[in-house]
Amino acid sequence: MSDIPEHLKTEIQQAYSAYLESRGLKPRYGQKLMIAEIVKGLLDTEQSSPTCVVEAGTGTGKTVAYLLAVLPLAKHLGKKLVLSTATVALQEQIVLKDLPELREHSGLSFDYALAKGRGRYLCLSKLDQWLSSDAQNPTLALYEDELALRLPSETLELYQELADRYIKGYWDGERDSWPEEIAQDVWSGVTTDHRQCTNRRCSNFSSCCFYKARNELDQADCIVANHDLVMSDLSLGGGAILPDPEETLYVFDEGHHLADKALNHFYCQLRLNSWRSWLKQLPKTLKRMLKEMKEPDSLIRGQAGLETLISDSLELLQRLDTPLQQLVAQLPEDDRRDDSRHFRFPQGRVPNDILELARQLEPRARDLQLQLDSLTEKLKEAISEPISGIDKELAERWYPTIGRLFARAEGARALWRSLIAEDSPAQPPAARWLSFHQSPEGDELELCCSPILAAQTLDQQLWQRCGAAVVTSATLTALGRFDQLQLRSGVPQESRFAVVPSPFNHQQAAALRIPKLSASPADPQAHDEAIAEELETCLADDEAALVLFSSWRQMLQVRDRLGAALADRVIAQGDHSKQALLKLHKQRVDEGMGSVLFGLNSFAEGVDLPGDYLRHVVIAKIPFAVPGQPVEKALDEWIREQGRDPFMEVAVPDASVKLIQACGRLLRSEADSGKISILDNRLTTRRYGRALLEALPPYRREPG
Repeated sequence: MSDIPEHLKTEIQQAYSAYLESRGLKPRYGQKLMIAEIVKGLLDTEQSSPTCVVEAGTGTGKTVAYLLAVLPLAKHLGKKLVLSTATVALQEQIVLKDLPELREHSGLSFDYALAKGRGRYLCLSKLDQWLSSDAQNPTLALYEDELALRLPSETLELYQELADRYIKGYWDGERDSWPEEIAQDVWSGVTTDHRQCTNRRCSNFSSCCFYKARNELDQADCIVANHDLVMSDLSLGGGAILPDPEETLYVFDEGHHLADKALNHFYCQLRLNSWRSWLKQLPKTLKRMLKEMKEPDSLIRGQAGLETLISDSLELLQRLDTPLQQLVAQLPEDDRRDDSRHFRFPQGRVPNDILELARQLEPRARDLQLQLDSLTEKLKEAISEPISGIDKELAERWYPTIGRLFARAEGARALWRSLIAEDSPAQPPAARWLSFHQSPEGDELELCCSPILAAQTLDQQLWQRCGAAVVTSATLTALGRFDQLQLRSGVPQESRFAVVPSPFNHQQAAALRIPKLSASPADPQAHDEAIAEELETCLADDEAALVLFSSWRQMLQVRDRLGAALADRVIAQGDHSKQALLKLHKQRVDEGMGSVLFGLNSFAEGVDLPGDYLRHVVIAKIPFAVPGQPVEKALDEWIREQGRDPFMEVAVPDASVKLIQACGRLLRSEADSGKISILDNRLTTRRYGRALLEALPPYRREPG
């Protein structure tokens, strides 16, 4: 570790030695290499926001490695440490296992806390409103059809129990720590978001469970979050939930999910019938508020021109129906029958007639947003100090409702603004499309807009701002390169990139076989039949196997073609919940029976079946993604327009990552062994197939 301060080098080396000695473990080459790469990468003084990207193969012990590196580093750099994961399972492992073990055995001194969004915590003000009367408070509804005469008695009883247990200190107010699952529609009535929360102005602020949790975060050296929460914080400007990005050292574990999570947060949508209904209901809601407050002048003045804004917007929406319905008519009949289907605007270019109406709708949504913002500010002031004509308790009761109205207007404006925005010639265009959703009332039209790549947004909001960052996963490279990660997530070119080898002896532990099937995936029905025939011969009666498919259609077709003996051993995704399937599979193996799991993509990642629980992984075909969704189609189109090949540039690298993840289900520890069968002839007959094979770990090859 050259060019590293001596005290930091000593602290990390001593912590690693103490951890290994205390737990009776031997040093791992991969762990030592990963620690060194992270420390060197984040101490790179040539980068204002140093970033280190490390692919660490399964079995490396990457969580312990990056923790040993970043905990001392964060203190050395004077930064808060935020560990972000993509899945709850890894988040829980870090909080419940890895951090406690490291603190106990390494000699490092640090405090840590788990960060969750505001929506996971009880809102005492909302709970008070519900329990102040057994009738539903009309101010909590945004639409007339949301109003009910009374809450169900079982819901009121649960709300009372929530209050009693929180007041007595038997519960911390966090949804996930309640002993039974609380249904989302029930929980949503007693939680809040940043638009509805009055923060320190709230009469329950001193008892607020969310802000108690926030105080714990302020005191913690290490905060464990997830990618969604980090993206939410960045979309609010940073520092709203988590520490300021400039003062944070981030670790993004499962970093291959970061780009997709980011896209979800910068996606805009607006269902037009719902927006129309909302506009019609808005004046009634505001009049109800004014009536309760005895119509104070300060609030009445804030509504000047509101009815004109709404009537103009409704008239423009009516005019918008005609060109949108013409687009619906262009879809094939089969597409119009689907529950959710899309009409994508080529190159993201909205037709002129729709674009002109959107240009007129955007300033009206903006003015509506401004008026509602003004109302929320007046109510917020009235909660803190008396304002003529506005009762404090009424202001506190109405503030969440107006905050939700403001958020709805803000979302509508964001859609219109994204729809009419001019794309930069230097950047890929946004994807813009119209979706159709079936409902009891008929078709619901939804306008949508999304970036096709998260790279630019992440560069502006994360990479250029953060104090430092580590991105790690077992699968960050595609075809042996980091290009795909950079394309999708915008990780800076000047980052330090490293691949840390897995300690597994892949050649000795696992055999890879590609049988010569009688049919190719180009003929789906014949390929289904060939897969069923191969499974009959390649799966032993007492074998624990996982068979991975690319589609529901293929999985069900193959299952129907199996003989009775094998079919009896199959348990498939959809038969039970994922956890129930895994439990049943393990139970069968423990009883000495054969068990064959059929699953889709969600079983190709994050499923751990060590030892005898999995001896054979079968992959039905190369997991190519079909660009069926609008964002994927737009990316494909943009790459073609650049004179490049989207199949080789996107589809093949993506398939490589998925194939490595699927094969990776077999070896979860150095003691595991077994075989992998891939039932796709293209791996041996196509040039890209050979590239996919070369990117896999060096499994022992067996003849097909």
